[in-house]
This record gives sequence, C-alpha cells and structure tokens, in this order.
Amino acid sequence: MASSSWLAFALLILLSLLHSTSSSRPLIGVTYAPPILAPTVANPHPPTPPPPDRVASIVTSLNIPAVRLPNSDPSLIRAFAYTNTTILLSIPNAFVPTLAANRTLAQRWLYRHVLPFYPRSKISLISVGNDIFDTTPDLSPFLLPAVRNVHLALRDLGIKKIPVSTTFSFFNIITTSFPPSSAQFQEPAGSLIMKPLLQFLEDTNSSFLVNVYPYNMYRLNCEIPLGFALFENYPFNFRDDLITGVRYTNLFDVMVDAVISAMAVAGHENIPVIVAETGWPSSGADASEVDATPALAEMYLKGLVAHLKSGMGSPLRREGVAEAYVYELVDIEVKGERSWGILHQNFTQKYEIEFSRACKIESVSGFRALLRFFLIGFLMNLLCAGDNWSL
Repeated sequence: MASSSWLAFALLILLSLLHSTSSSRPLIGVTYAPPILAPTVANPHPPTPPPPDRVASIVTSLNIPAVRLPNSDPSLIRAFAYTNTTILLSIPNAFVPTLAANRTLAQRWLYRHVLPFYPRSKISLISVGNDIFDTTPDLSPFLLPAVRNVHLALRDLGIKKIPVSTTFSFFNIITTSFPPSSAQFQEPAGSLIMKPLLQFLEDTNSSFLVNVYPYNMYRLNCEIPLGFALFENYPFNFRDDLITGVRYTNLFDVMVDAVISAMAVAGHENIPVIVAETGWPSSGADASEVDATPALAEMYLKGLVAHLKSGMGSPLRREGVAEAYVYELVDIEVKGERSWGILHQNFTQKYEIEFSRACKIESVSGFRALLRFFLIGFLMNLLCAGDNWSL
C-alpha cells in the first residue's frame, strides 16, 4: 500500500512537470490602417480603401487571428463583430494631453470606439499613443496620466477585461541591443516615465508594447549577418552573450531579450511583452536599400511566424512574447516610401504565410499529450488497484 501511494505521488509530479513545461504559442496578427492617398499628377484617381466588411472578411479568410488598428476606425471595429479576430486599438498621440487632463474625455472616446461594439468585437487591449518619444516627445509627461485615465474610464463603464498600455519604439527606449543582458532604458525617461509606467502595467495586469524591427537594426550595424536577421539556420549563424552564456540564433530574440533585460533592471521582469509592429519591407525608400526585396521580406516573415509558432520563446523568457503584429496588412505603394504589406494594394497575396496558431502542431507537444494520456490511464488503474487492496 505504501509503495503504491509513493508511485502515485511520483506520477502526479511527473504529470505536473509535463504540463508546466508545455508552452503556449504567441498570438500572431497584422496591423491595418486604411491608406489615405491624395491625387497626384501621375495618379489623379488613387484607389479608395475597400469597405470595412471586406477587410474583415479578408483577414478572416487568411486565418489571421488578431488585428491592430492604429486609427481605431469605428466602422472597422464594427466589421470585426462576431468574428474570432481579437482587436488591439490605438489612440493617436494628439489625444494624449486631453486624455491626461480629463477622464470625462477618456470616457467620451470609449463611448465612440469601445462601448457600442464590445464584447461583440473582441477588443483585447488599448494602446494610448504610439512611439511618443520620437514623434511627439513634448507630450511624454502626459503619457502615464492619459493611460491611467483611460484605464479608470473603462472601470467607470464597468469594463474590467480590457487592459490599457502604450507603445514604444525599441530604438527610442533601449540603450544597447547587444549583449541583451546589458540593456537598460534610456535616461532620463527610464526613471521619470518607464518605471512608473511599468508599475502601473504590473498593477493592472497589462502588457508592455514595443515596435521591433530587425531590418532597421541590420541596416544600422554592418556587422550583423543578413541570415541572422532573417532567421536563417546556418552553421555559425549565432551570437553569444558572454555575460550570461546565452546563445542567440536570430536578431528578433536579441531585441526582445534586450527589452526583457531592461524591464528586469527596472524591477519588473514578469510583465508580458507584445511586439506591436515588426516586418521587413519588400521595397525601399531609395536605391540604397538593396535588402528591401520581396524575397527577403518573405524569408523574414516566414522565419518569424515559424519561430513564434515553435513555442520556443526567447532565451531569457521561455514563453517569449505574448503577441506579435506584422506591419502591415496592405501595401501603400507610394513612391519614395517603403512597402511593408503582406498584400498588394488590390488585396491580392504577396506571400503564402499561415498565421493561425492551430495550423501547426509541434511533435514535442503531441508527444507530451500522448505520454500524458497513457500516464493518466496507468495512474487510474493503479489507484483502483490500491482501493481494491485497501478493501
């Protein structure tokens, strides 16, 4: 009887370990903002954006489970009602000072963009501002008060399941990308803004949003191999963090772990990280961007999606990022600007990429599930036998 009890206890421990070592895969979505094109001499009649219902239908048909709406167009939010697509909303930077000054104005924004649609439209998070340190640095003192007022306004309306955050650019907040373990937040913003914001995010179970562009990092540092930025699996295609002994096989993980290290230095190492924007352009702003090609863009996107679906996470965080949004859904196709879209302007596909998390089941996860099934059966037989012996 004693031996069977100990064996049952050991099997329960093994089952718990199998459960704890399995990792969920991040949600992979896209960014969509309807292009607003002015008439030009060369193109006096630019194409108009498709109706929101068609956009929602295309996103659904591509098995894209999440969409980020930088402009939070109410007609688009409505179009995603009763779909399984989650929506990340953004509030433009220009609204930050007024939202910081008056919670009533925050409620007014929610009455227009959230209350008529939620929960039929699956709004998952609201970002107050995007890359405010770069585009409008004079508004940075208003950032946390604005985030807090939107959070409180949601609670005033009885909505408790939509977290609030803001979005930063990697290059405007991190001191160094390599080694990742040495990264910190840039000062004085690190002490004045980042630390109080991180405390707010932790207190409200929200996430840290950051734009991560390996393409831009690769262009800034000529020592970075192209394959390292494109998730290529080559021999010697790695870099070691000599401080931690951690080995990195792609630039995306380097940048993500730099953010995680900076948060840890600030005393908040467990806040979920969402990559609000990432991508690789299929054409550059000028002829000098020789690596902005459709072939390399496809390699990056396929490598990114495969890496996120693998469930491997990053070296410093087993679960990796919580969500990642590809920039962007549709090309703008304006001369002198980069093209980032995964679809052409007429909404035809440029690449064959499967975003859905359910489309690929890792063999190791299947093995764990099969092993768990047999162990549970064995455990039940053992416990039944133990009951018979006790009789």
